[in-house]
Amino acid sequence: MATESSSKSRPGISTFKGEDRALRAGRLGTGGLLLSVLAATAPLMVVAGVMPTTFAVMGIVGQPLLFVVLGVVLVLFSVGYAEMSRHVHNAGAFYAYISRGLGGTAGASAALVALVAYNALQVGIYGIFGFEVSGLFATYADLSVAWWIPALVAALVVGTLGWLKIDVNARVLGVLLIIEVALVVIFDIAAVSDPAAQGLSLHAFNPDTLTGAGVGTALCFCIAAFTGFEQAPVYAEETSRPHVLVPRVMFLAVGGVAVFFALSSWALTVATGPSAIVGEAQKQSAGLLFGLTEDRLGTTFTDVLHFLFVTGMFAALLSFHNVVARYAFAMGREGLLPAAFGRTNSASGAPGTGSLLQTVVSVVVIAVFAIADDKPTGDPTVPVLHLFTWFGNIGSLGVILLMAAASASVVVFFVRRGAAGAQAWRLITSALAGIALLVIAVYTVKDFDVLVGAGPESSLSWVLPGIIGLAVLVGLAQGLVMRARRPEAHARIGLGNEAFQLEKAAEEAP
Repeated sequence: MATESSSKSRPGISTFKGEDRALRAGRLGTGGLLLSVLAATAPLMVVAGVMPTTFAVMGIVGQPLLFVVLGVVLVLFSVGYAEMSRHVHNAGAFYAYISRGLGGTAGASAALVALVAYNALQVGIYGIFGFEVSGLFATYADLSVAWWIPALVAALVVGTLGWLKIDVNARVLGVLLIIEVALVVIFDIAAVSDPAAQGLSLHAFNPDTLTGAGVGTALCFCIAAFTGFEQAPVYAEETSRPHVLVPRVMFLAVGGVAVFFALSSWALTVATGPSAIVGEAQKQSAGLLFGLTEDRLGTTFTDVLHFLFVTGMFAALLSFHNVVARYAFAMGREGLLPAAFGRTNSASGAPGTGSLLQTVVSVVVIAVFAIADDKPTGDPTVPVLHLFTWFGNIGSLGVILLMAAASASVVVFFVRRGAAGAQAWRLITSALAGIALLVIAVYTVKDFDVLVGAGPESSLSWVLPGIIGLAVLVGLAQGLVMRARRPEAHARIGLGNEAFQLEKAAEEAP
């Protein structure tokens, strides 16, 4: 390692000094990486929350088929995205790929969008987490606890875990995820074993169920359930064989999620009957799953399911926290954030400053929503309908746009390298996925008032998606300023650890 006295900085580029500029390699294998990624999908939160909401709000019986359709779209997306992961190993996955394909300015914009989107997704979950924990205290301990108290405690615990080694985090996530999935599978089996009057009907997979004006918006609801699978490349620097493990985990994740959610949403229609699922979802809302399990599996199982609902959300909080911290680390290392963010914790190798940033953002947002809640025991519309719904949809829109841009970057990247012929089928799948994702993004913006439960005339329908739009513009402005004032730093956007290694070699050269 070069000492400071021997290093020679080039204009416009900050010199990397030490291994604290690189994440620790070899910390994650296939299992640890897969569990870290899948935890963000929060399967129980999707089955108990997203699915009943989609049935109730959209009135579409064919939700299981939507998961199959989205699974196909995201597999197409993953073909090119996974191939990019063989060529680019960077904790800032989305923006690194976009930088390599569409240039550093587009990469700077994507970096800020990713930071805002994943922060929003993570912070939004604190709303429903706090509300559910408050409900558990009221039900089982007869205590009235404001939702924001458990939310703040969780933020501090997640922040503490974020400073630990990533393999420790993976073990925590793994245990929670496996138990959570097992309970949902038990419900699926129970529903199939004891169907409603219509029996084991496959009507929910009938394409005729997807007719109507609500299909596009239903796609927006359902694609949020997949958010997390695309995070595998974020951990590429912390695996021993990223060119093998990252693509493998991505396909396992997206395929597994699509099958799991399609079957679980179908099990809900079987348990109530396809003709009754919409009405039951509108009547019971998020209580639909718990009501069905109590009828078939008893009160004790349902109580355990309530508890695992909370731990599953905690796993998602930790997973998104880790991703935000790594994006901040990658951005700090490349000059898109202050240099302090581009250093790792010397003891654990974790991106400590990025972790701290995410914790501070969480605490501040929770505090703002807590102040807005003027009832001593907490108004459930604040944490659930506002914090969770607003921020969750902001984050989902950002990720959809990032996936669409990444699909375009795959095409441009390989064409510029003269590999269009060799990669032709991957370019075709990426183009198809990009078009489909853009269509979903358009529907998301168009129907944002429905997604957040606001009226069509509400300013929220443009203010909330406008946050992602603002991130796009600010990021582009930052990229243009860097290109004009610090061209060498601009050229390094997206290179990540590769830039570190190249500069380290240059410093050590005689």
